[in-house]
Amino acid sequence: MLTFIGLGLYDERSITVEGQAALRAADRVYAEFYTSKLIGTTIDDLESHHDVEIEVRDRAGVEQEPDDMLAAAEDEDVAFLTAGDTMISTTHVDLRLRAHDRGIETRVIHGVTAQTATSSLTGLQNYRFGKATTLPFPYAHGADGLPASVTETIDENRADGLHTVVYLDIKADREEYMTADVGADLLAEAYPDLVGVVVARAGSPDPHVEAGTMTELAEREFGDPLHLLVVPGECHLLEADALVELADADRDTLDIV
Repeated sequence: MLTFIGLGLYDERSITVEGQAALRAADRVYAEFYTSKLIGTTIDDLESHHDVEIEVRDRAGVEQEPDDMLAAAEDEDVAFLTAGDTMISTTHVDLRLRAHDRGIETRVIHGVTAQTATSSLTGLQNYRFGKATTLPFPYAHGADGLPASVTETIDENRADGLHTVVYLDIKADREEYMTADVGADLLAEAYPDLVGVVVARAGSPDPHVEAGTMTELAEREFGDPLHLLVVPGECHLLEADALVELADADRDTLDIV
């Protein structure tokens, strides 16, 4: 059995009760934190809190060399841990399909995702979000300006009146996390007057939500990571009220329908 367990968003306590029970019952536990990370905890704290030993795998150990994990799951109960919800990343879907190809039973225990938490914290309705995008560090994509994948996603969503989640780049092996001011500064090159909403430390005891134009956000500080940005599309009246109250947005800058 291979059980995929989402750990939630922040620390060792963010896991669901169901996930905790499955984790503690596993014979072996693996994890990856290159797609996302629990900023509020460490591997040692995870192991101590749940009384387990965790083998952390890098990208190659999950995507190219997972055979030892899969072999273990043929005869034992194996848990595979990720931050957030465990099936948001396509690399985890691939691992699950590889397990099925070997006749291994799998199970998914969900965790809170950054996108659902973002909807909750901002008051923007979940069904009114379009396609999400990831803003990479400039050195990571090697092109001048913003990648087309970012601008096209924002432009297409805005044309349809939809909100856009902009995930900010993470380089886990370098302990490097793009902050919202850096992300806003990059976006301001193409969208200086576009309204953005910063969501910082979702899932933690002190989440922070703050709105402004990209130019304004680029000049502010938002504390410890993880951060992401939301580009609101057309806002219903209740969504606009929420952004004004919860994110200190200027109502006159919002596109209200």
